[in-house]
This record gives sequence, C-alpha cells and structure tokens, in this order.
Amino acid sequence: MSDASTPVDIYRDTALRYLGYANEVGEAFRHIVHRSVVQLSYVVASSYVLADAVSKSRAEVEKTEGKPVRTFVDVVIWQGLASVAIPGFTINRICWGVGKMASKLSSQKRGVLVTASGLLAIPFIITPIDRGVDLLMEKGIRPGVLKHVYA
Repeated sequence: MSDASTPVDIYRDTALRYLGYANEVGEAFRHIVHRSVVQLSYVVASSYVLADAVSKSRAEVEKTEGKPVRTFVDVVIWQGLASVAIPGFTINRICWGVGKMASKLSSQKRGVLVTASGLLAIPFIITPIDRGVDLLMEKGIRPGVLKHVYA
C-alpha cells in the first residue's frame, strides 16, 4: 500500500487488484463449473492487466521524458506473469494434485475438496509469486529485454 506522500495506484493499492486474481478463482472452481466459466475468469484477469498497462502508459505520455511503450510492455509482462500466468498455473497444479490424491472420494466430495484447496492456496501464493516476478523483472527482463525498448 502507499503512504500519504505517494499517489494511490488504483490497480495495485485498492480492491481493484483482486480482479487480477480472477483466474486463480476460476482455476480453483475448474472441477465443478463449466469450462466457459474458467475461460471467463481469464478474460477478467487479462482485462485487468491491459487496463493497468494502458493507464500507466497514458501517464507516461504526459511526462516530458516519458516512455509509454516501454511502460506498457513492462506492465503487461509483470502483470501477465504475476497476476495471470504463474498463479493460474500454480493453482491449476495444486488442484490437479489434490484431485489425484483424492481420487478414491466420490466425484462430488473430490470437487469440493479440490475447489477448497485451490481457494485456500491463493493467499499463500500471491506474495512469493510477486516477489519472484519482481526479481525476474529487475535482474533479467528489464536489463536484458526492456533496455531495447526506447519509446
């Protein structure tokens, strides 16, 4: 969260941030809902990513030395990894593993257990994934890839 001297980033410092986790919820419910519900959860999370990227790149346009294209690419990569790809994959694999371990339960009981496990895992994976993506961006992507984006 931001302090009094830092402006509030609505995409990272407010409840709007939870839209980025929609696909994790979709993955947790994968065993008990239709595939289209899971796909819709990815549409919601991806829309959040794009909205954040557009917002931050527009702010760069206003600056004298702004780099809107670089900012857009940076935000899409960070949010795409930290909010969509890595957490979605992680919850999917947690649910898959729990489903395999609970294979002797009835389908209904297994579905509830798998969904509950996925939902309960979400709060525990967020911070480590965010920190890992921060490190990847700082040590690899920004100096190795984004340094070539000048606009």
